Amino acid sequence: MTDPYRGFAGPETPRPEPARDGTGFVRPVLWLLLVVFAVANIVTSSIGGLSVFVGIGCGLATLACAVALVVHHRRHGRRS
Repeated sequence: MTDPYRGFAGPETPRPEPARDGTGFVRPVLWLLLVVFAVANIVTSSIGGLSVFVGIGCGLATLACAVALVVHHRRHGRRS
């Protein structure tokens, strides 16, 4: 007996597994750098004797890590 709820769809094919391209270490390293630069930014902002450029550099590095994490997530999706 045919299944009336299946319709005319062809045979189901399994979804292909995402290819592992060796980028499994990128995301944890980016998270670690994000935390390190964020803490460095907080410390340099609270210490008054340091140059403003040190704080700006830490802030830009924090922003770059955050952007890299978003780009990596959009390209590679969520790991399971």
